[in-house]
Amino acid sequence: MMRRWMIVLMVVTLAGCFKTDEDKAVPSAGNVTQKAESSASVVKSEEKSFSPLAIYTDKSSRQNHYIPSGFMPDGKCIKFNDAWTESCQEGASCIKLEYDVACSRDGQKWAGVYWLYPANNWGNLKGGFNLTGATKLTFWARGEKGGERIEEVKIGGLTGDYPDSDTAVIGPVILTSEWKQYTIDLRGKDLSYIAGGFAWATNVDVNPEDCVFYLDDIRYE
Repeated sequence: MMRRWMIVLMVVTLAGCFKTDEDKAVPSAGNVTQKAESSASVVKSEEKSFSPLAIYTDKSSRQNHYIPSGFMPDGKCIKFNDAWTESCQEGASCIKLEYDVACSRDGQKWAGVYWLYPANNWGNLKGGFNLTGATKLTFWARGEKGGERIEEVKIGGLTGDYPDSDTAVIGPVILTSEWKQYTIDLRGKDLSYIAGGFAWATNVDVNPEDCVFYLDDIRYE
C-alpha cells in the first residue's frame, strides 16, 4: 500500500515538472498594450518638457538669456542698438545692427556678434545652459533695403576648457526689406551645454555696401 502511494506521488510530481508552453504564464495583450502606451507617454512627456527660452524679446526684458558680448573680430566696425523702437516685428523694441563695410575693408574684412553666457565667455568660463529638449531656434530678421547677406547664423560651436556640446548653422541668409522668420533645426543635436547661444557673421565680399539689418524675437523652442 505504501508503495502505491509513493508511485502516485512520483507521477504527480513529474507531471508538474513537464508543463507545456501553453501552461506557462504569458503577459496578456492588454498588459503589453498598457506598457507600450506607458512608454509612449513617457517619451511624449519628455518631448514636451522643454519650455521656450528667449534670447531676445525686448530691451532689458527679464525673459532674455545670453549676452551680446562677443563682438568679432574686435567690434570696431559694428554699431549695435538693442533698444531700437521703429518698425519692430513684435514688442516695444528690436535690435538694429550696422555693419560698416568701408571700415571692415581696412581690417579683417568680416564681422559678427556672439550672444554668450556668461558675458565674454569664449569657452574659458563655466556657464551656459542645458537646452536639452529644444528642437529649433527661431529668429526674425529684415534688411534696411533688402539684399543684405548674413553669411552664417549659428548656435554653439565654442571651444576651450568648457566647450559647447554641439553646434548648428544656417546660411547664407539673404534678407528682404520685410520681416521674415528663420529657423535653425536642432533635432538630433546635443544641447546639454550651450554657452554660445546665438551668433551671426558676414563679410565685405558679400556686402559691397554698408549692411544694415534688424533682429527680433530670438528664441529656443
